[in-house]
Amino acid sequence: MGKAARTRQFIIEKTAPVFNTKGYAGTSMADLTEATGLTKGSIYGNFENKDDVALAAFDYNWQQVNAIIEGELARQSSARDKLLVYVRVYSDYQHYPFPAGGCPILNTATEADDTHPLLRGKAVAAIAAWKRNIADLVTLGIGRNEFRPDVDPEQVALTMIAMIEGTIMIAKLTGKTSFRKYVLQSVETLIGGLA
Repeated sequence: MGKAARTRQFIIEKTAPVFNTKGYAGTSMADLTEATGLTKGSIYGNFENKDDVALAAFDYNWQQVNAIIEGELARQSSARDKLLVYVRVYSDYQHYPFPAGGCPILNTATEADDTHPLLRGKAVAAIAAWKRNIADLVTLGIGRNEFRPDVDPEQVALTMIAMIEGTIMIAKLTGKTSFRKYVLQSVETLIGGLA
């Protein structure tokens, strides 16, 4: 990796937690220079503008979450156990190297849904990929006779995502981690009912 690529990666890694915690609108150029220790000119020498940095930061944050999930999925063999990875990881996410600020999809979606089309597009693509991954696991389970053949993989995927993202939002907003536990128990019950 060349010097320019290393500098660009450094900027992404240092600014990703800022964007994920403060949001796009709440993150100033002063925040970016403070996080990186670089000048505005150095940052803009590697990125076209603040949007460009924010988009790269979202990708970086989402890759961190995916790496955690993929690592845990690789340890499981059954489709059911792979689906339960989502319950386990999101139940105990503080013990994983999640991005500072929590779920980048939730953070980005709530801020950029009507205000920032490029960031909204990133969040939409992330949700679509997540939905596809869960639906593929359900389809795998149907093919292995772990799940009933009448199970709708897309419905299961969307329901799981809505429950997980909803419980993250509720727990974060209220500060009550017990709420996250209750909803994730319902996700576990949903998975158990697929057989």
